[in-house]
Amino acid sequence: MNLWLPSAIQITYLVAASLFIIGLKKLGSPATARNGNLVAAVGMLLAVVGTLLDQQVLNYTMILIGIVIGSLIGAVIAYKVAMTDMPQMVGLLNGLGGAASALVAVGEFWRLLTAGETIGISAIVTVILGVLIGGITLTGSLVAFAKLQGLLPGAPITFPFQQPFNLALLAAFVVSSGYLFVQPENLAVFLGMVALSAILGVLVVIPIGGADMPVVISLLNSLSGVAASAAGFVVMNNMLIIAGALVGASGLILTQIMCKAMNRSLVSVLFGAFGGETAGGGSTATGSASSGEKAVHTLDAEEGAMMLGYARSVVIIPGYGMAVAQAQHSVRELADQLERLGVDVKYAIHPVAGRMPGHMNVLLAEANVPYPQLYDMDDINPEFERVDVALVIGANDVVNPAARHDSSSPVYGMPILDVDKAHHTIVIKRSLNTGFAGIDNELFYKDKTMMMFGGARDVITKLVSEVKQL
Repeated sequence: MNLWLPSAIQITYLVAASLFIIGLKKLGSPATARNGNLVAAVGMLLAVVGTLLDQQVLNYTMILIGIVIGSLIGAVIAYKVAMTDMPQMVGLLNGLGGAASALVAVGEFWRLLTAGETIGISAIVTVILGVLIGGITLTGSLVAFAKLQGLLPGAPITFPFQQPFNLALLAAFVVSSGYLFVQPENLAVFLGMVALSAILGVLVVIPIGGADMPVVISLLNSLSGVAASAAGFVVMNNMLIIAGALVGASGLILTQIMCKAMNRSLVSVLFGAFGGETAGGGSTATGSASSGEKAVHTLDAEEGAMMLGYARSVVIIPGYGMAVAQAQHSVRELADQLERLGVDVKYAIHPVAGRMPGHMNVLLAEANVPYPQLYDMDDINPEFERVDVALVIGANDVVNPAARHDSSSPVYGMPILDVDKAHHTIVIKRSLNTGFAGIDNELFYKDKTMMMFGGARDVITKLVSEVKQL
């Protein structure tokens, strides 16, 4: 049996890697994402089984206990965490992945140190990379989680000479790494490197504002994969190397897509200290709200229902305001009522709407919105000129026309949804407060734009009630 076991293990790894690739491919479309997740999960199961068979000396009792505890925690999280809190959970899970990789590196270093074995250069390199990437991923993800959860301000947190200080810490890590090549048994230096990587993770993420959080989540996801791959080199496990590389590469590609969608470079995201919610002008019942001497036009639920119900086509643009209000089910009900009246309803999804990539897709999928009704920005933008009503629900920066013509605007050049080109636009928003980018939205003051102030779910519920009477 021992003769064929190594080959069987490698074949298992090959099948698992293939399933990972197929799963990632299926995750590229909302229609196949669930199946993709299931396929990847089967691949992970095979990878775990192969790894258990590959290791000859294992405490299976402790492994079984760990699986049971982890499964219970995962099940509770899956059932308890609201869909609106998915960005926080993704950020936290990214951090746990980084922590696992860093712990593997620390454990391997400790094993070599206590066993009295000679620590080779290759072992030191992989351990250093595991500690650096894993530590930054862990603490950076925890900071991202705290920002998304409201435990830390969403606005950038900065202090004088912040970037030079970060570079000094990174230089200290590099110098310590060089010293470790000369004196690999120096535990104090190694622990200092662990601390430096953890501090760097915090300081890299705190100056990043809420507007860039989708990019940060995607980048940290990529880093968690790179950290896992580094851990694979530490323990010499081919499957872990492949899986980590796939996650790292796909996360980096997604990060690039997010940066392109915001017309920003990754460097400007990490070092630009851009974004953060700021207070703006409030709304009034008379339909006049100030931003200087600008005025907005408002309408009530009855007028809004008539405008929507008698339209030929309506495009719904969901944003973070819909997520906060948990209004996705009400939005689906409104769409059903409009379709009953013969209205053609579509949804326009901006790549960075919400607080993580695919945030709006996840919420709308929970409300069982048909996948064919979801349109990416590039597909829906040419249609806006023929759309009767664009219904914006809690979105702000991704529909700001200033991105097209105002070179002084922080969002200038950012691809947006062209809702201002629709025949009429209805914006549902609590107030005229600015969004994550901290800038005013000129869409609100256009003649074709009607504002409906209030929480998204309350306003949508009123619209549904009025549409039912048409």
